[in-house]
Amino acid sequence: MTGIMKKYGIVILSSLLSAVLAVFLYRLFDAPREVVIREALPSQHTGWTDDPLLGAKQRTFLSSAPTNFTAAATAVTPGVVNIRAAQSSRFDFWGSEESYGSSSGSGVIISSDGLIVTNHHVIENANEIQVTLNDKREFKAEIVGIDPSTDLALLKIKGSKLPYLEFGNSDSLRVGEWVLAVGNPFELQSTVTAGIVSARGRSIDILETQDRIESFIQTDAAVNPGNSGGALVNTNGELVGINTAIITRSGRYEGYSFAVPGNLVRKVIKDLRDHGVVQRGILGVFIDDLTEERARQLGLPAIEGVYITRITPDGAADKAGLRENDVVLSINGIKTKTLPEMQEQLGSYRPGNTLAIEYMRDGKKHKASAVLQGKTGDVLAASSKDDGFLRELGFELRDLSREEQKRLNVKGVHVVSIFRGSKVERTNMDPGFVITRLNSEAVTSVENLTQKLKNAKGKVLLEGVYEDYAGEYYYAFSME
Repeated sequence: MTGIMKKYGIVILSSLLSAVLAVFLYRLFDAPREVVIREALPSQHTGWTDDPLLGAKQRTFLSSAPTNFTAAATAVTPGVVNIRAAQSSRFDFWGSEESYGSSSGSGVIISSDGLIVTNHHVIENANEIQVTLNDKREFKAEIVGIDPSTDLALLKIKGSKLPYLEFGNSDSLRVGEWVLAVGNPFELQSTVTAGIVSARGRSIDILETQDRIESFIQTDAAVNPGNSGGALVNTNGELVGINTAIITRSGRYEGYSFAVPGNLVRKVIKDLRDHGVVQRGILGVFIDDLTEERARQLGLPAIEGVYITRITPDGAADKAGLRENDVVLSINGIKTKTLPEMQEQLGSYRPGNTLAIEYMRDGKKHKASAVLQGKTGDVLAASSKDDGFLRELGFELRDLSREEQKRLNVKGVHVVSIFRGSKVERTNMDPGFVITRLNSEAVTSVENLTQKLKNAKGKVLLEGVYEDYAGEYYYAFSME
């Protein structure tokens, strides 16, 4: 019996030693693994500096395994605020009373001195804006600038050493990656929901301006009323988007939420901060999505790219050698598989920036270098102060070209776009209107009209024509 016990004891001891040795060797040679989501892509318009609006952090982003959201949630919630916008009752130019209203949403602090980004529709037509921080402190906010084309707005509160979010690189996001949606609705303090990136480059046709840019990040993170303007962050706590909209049939969240990409947000907000207006670079092309039939006709190996339907004479693309029926494959090394993706890339640059464009023509790949122009055809940024003044009134303007002056037989200023809720919009003026006179005085240029408007007091009357409609048209509003 003693021999048998001894024999089994040796077997058991040997088994235990083998197990311990196996665990030791496993830990020695097979260390815990980290899942690499994506290494950040280099981009000409991103490069980290001390200015939080000049660039995103370019680094490999490591997701934890298993994913843990607590560190990111703790880091970002203090920087997400509640915004209440009030519109007071008043009489318009024609004596009709405009009713009182209010709206509520979220915002994201992006600098320690109180810069806040939110959606334009959250503060649209606001006479007074109240911001409540996560720690319940309250501030009055001023509007620094708005950009209806991307549904973004920049606010400023008087504060110092405020908690703020740092920008990440939204170009590095991949479908299936975990993200957090952080909002501050109805003064409930910050709320956090989690989901994955469902798609990129989504256009859902919700913006109304002529030069709208819709290239949303789609997620299934729950976003409800009051969360508009809140933060979309990665699990490292970096800002990669501004939550903007949901698609729903019930009026409640149903699994489809959309955010403006962080790289586009950063460019727009920096322009608003520095100039009061977005300096948008123009390539000078009319574009459309590539269809299967077009891809087959052009001899393309895949249905990826953006089809050029028309080229603006003497525009940036024309000077770079691009032609109708070319298919744009990438801009500065970033693929442009769809029209929204190309719009997003172009929206990240300004007049004077040089783009390296890869495109297909006659079944072969080509490269071109294009210098973006402004709306008036130059490569320099527009006069920001005057543009800011004109935007407050509600329109964007440009001088008439010589060809237009000859064709219309008038001198004047062309109305490029009109902003919702503005004085100009309430006159029912349409884009394309050519302003020829202000209060019976001839208008010769944007600079000339701007100066006349700045000197005007009380009611002003704009006279002009539309190219496709006979007769003269008149629009009036008050400068007070």
